[in-house]
Amino acid sequence: MSFNEKVVIVTGASSGIGAAIAEKFSSEGAQVVMVGRNETKLNAVAARCKNPLIVKAELGKEEDIVRIVDETIKEFGKIDILVNNAGTSTMGSVLVGDILKSYDEVMNVNFKAIVHLTKLAAPHLIATKGNIINISSIGGERTTSVPALMMYSCSKAALNHFSKDVALELAPHKVRVNVISPGPVRTDILENTGTPIPWEAFQQKTALDRISEPEEIADLALFLASEKAKGITGSIYVTDNGMSLKN
Repeated sequence: MSFNEKVVIVTGASSGIGAAIAEKFSSEGAQVVMVGRNETKLNAVAARCKNPLIVKAELGKEEDIVRIVDETIKEFGKIDILVNNAGTSTMGSVLVGDILKSYDEVMNVNFKAIVHLTKLAAPHLIATKGNIINISSIGGERTTSVPALMMYSCSKAALNHFSKDVALELAPHKVRVNVISPGPVRTDILENTGTPIPWEAFQQKTALDRISEPEEIADLALFLASEKAKGITGSIYVTDNGMSLKN
């Protein structure tokens, strides 16, 4: 699955799934554009990649989203693959915390930013007959066991539907759009909310009795972006170790 001379934008590339995806694409010869908020962490991941372009950006800021595309085109002249991985989660439900604040923070990053970035990248992806990979969550298709995280699930449900609509719209232009929907993965997204991570409890809820590692999601992303998956678009790939089967 060589990606020589392919230009790949990966958001949320400073840690977790995004870092693993950036490293995997780089190892396959791609020119990787690493997007993230934490420059120190980005630099640490970049040291494991081959001459990536680092773009420090806040996806909650529209001007930063514009800059991601502008800097990519200025540096490489094209975009072949867009991986929308960055995400956030904050506490808030109807009965707990501030649900409207949670809505604004989570939906702006997890959904609105992806809509905006997709719109800006689309003409360039059409030119290269490229593809889009959106990182969702099984939370997008089921209720959360933590009601205070409901906006996270809502954002992923919106992303799933948007991805299918965009896949249909871009199909005549030979641009493919697919979704990876992981279950629990050993990343720091929940730690950032201040919520203790019950890894053992998560593991017990899976049919395979295991938790995924970021590299597993990265392997699937590479497959979906490759010519081996040239007939796949508008699909949601659930990789949750069978958690959905038990709950």
